[in-house]
Amino acid sequence: MKFLGFTLAALLAGSLATAPAAAVTREETTIQSAMVVLRELQAMPDQQIPDRLLARAQGIVILPANFKVGFGLGARFGTGVMLVRTPGHEWSNPAFVKTGGGSIGWQAGGQVADIVLVLTTRRSIEGITDGKLTLGADASVAAGPVGRTAMASTSLTFDSEVYAYSRTKGLFAGVSLEGSGIFINNKANRRFYLGENSATAILSATTTPPAPADELVAEIRRITSVAAQSAASEAPQPATEAAKPESPAEARTYPLPDPEPGAEPR
Repeated sequence: MKFLGFTLAALLAGSLATAPAAAVTREETTIQSAMVVLRELQAMPDQQIPDRLLARAQGIVILPANFKVGFGLGARFGTGVMLVRTPGHEWSNPAFVKTGGGSIGWQAGGQVADIVLVLTTRRSIEGITDGKLTLGADASVAAGPVGRTAMASTSLTFDSEVYAYSRTKGLFAGVSLEGSGIFINNKANRRFYLGENSATAILSATTTPPAPADELVAEIRRITSVAAQSAASEAPQPATEAAKPESPAEARTYPLPDPEPGAEPR
C-alpha cells in the first residue's frame, strides 16, 4: 500500500506540473488539457489519427492524465470529456466522463497516459450515456492505426467499435485498455453546466457551451472537417464510362473531270 501511495503521489505531481496555468476550475483544467492532448496528437504526422477514421467517427473521448498503478493488483482511473456527432452531423458540447477498472496479474509500477478514444458506432456512445461502457466486453477495442493515411492494424471497414490512442509517461508492464470502464461524470457536469448533469441533455444541446469548452468543440469541428475533405479526395473514384469509338465517316465519291465535254462517251 505504501508503494502504491508513493507511486500515485509521484504521478499526480508530474501530471499537475503540465496542467494549463490559465485554468481556474478542475473542469476547465480537464477541457484545456484535453485540447492540448488532441492538438499534440494531430501535430505528429506519424502518430496522428488517420483522416478516414476521423471522418467516420461518431464520438471522441479524450482522457488526459489517465492513471494506472499496481503492485500485484492494478487500478486505472482518470477523468476526461466526450463529444459526439449530432443528428445534423455537427459536434456536441463536451460531457465529462471518468474511467475506472482493475486488473489481476503480475504488474508493478505506475503509469500516466493521455488517451484518445475514437468511437465508430452509436451503440458504444449509448453504452456510456446509459451508465457504463466496458472496453473489450461491451464494445470491441483495438489499437488505433496511426498516420494521416495509414491503415495498418485494421481493415478498410473498421471492424472495431473503439480505437484507442495513448501517449504514456512512466513505466508499466502489461498495460491494456481491456476491462476499463467509461462512465458519465455527473458531478463534474453539474459543476460546469451549473446544475445540468444529464449527459443526454448536454450532448444534444444547441447552445454554445461555456469557455473553454467552445474552443474544444471548434477544434474538433476543424480537424474532422479537414479529415472528411481529405478522405473524400483519397477515396477511389468511380470508373468513367469508356469513350465510345467514333463511327466511321460516311463514304463520299468525287466524279472525274470529263476530258471531252459535249462529246459522246466512247
